[in-house]
Amino acid sequence: QVQLVESGGGLVQAGGSLRLSCAASGSIRSINAMGWYRPAPGKQRELVAVITRGGNTNYADSVKGRFTISSDYAKNTVYLQMNSLKPEDTAVYYCNAQGVGLLGGTFGSWGQGTQVTVSS
Repeated sequence: QVQLVESGGGLVQAGGSLRLSCAASGSIRSINAMGWYRPAPGKQRELVAVITRGGNTNYADSVKGRFTISSDYAKNTVYLQMNSLKPEDTAVYYCNAQGVGLLGGTFGSWGQGTQVTVSS
């Protein structure tokens, strides 16, 4: 099994910054991609940002230019630097990791979520 532990959420005023971290552990052979998601109207969760092992990134249009995703795959860790936060960024942010387990099967795991609240 693969466990993801998120940290870094909290309460911040509009225009402020937060940095989220997510560390994966457990039965991991390799991780191919890690990302951050949040709930969205009409969807279970929407992609906020994702980064592959090769360093390719993808962002939701709503966060481009404000959020930066980075990773340290040697530590199976991903970060999300969130700047210029807006009240509409308020959500529970979930970390996701996709990869290959020690026994050779693929996995897709979710963290428990970390709350980000942006006050106006």
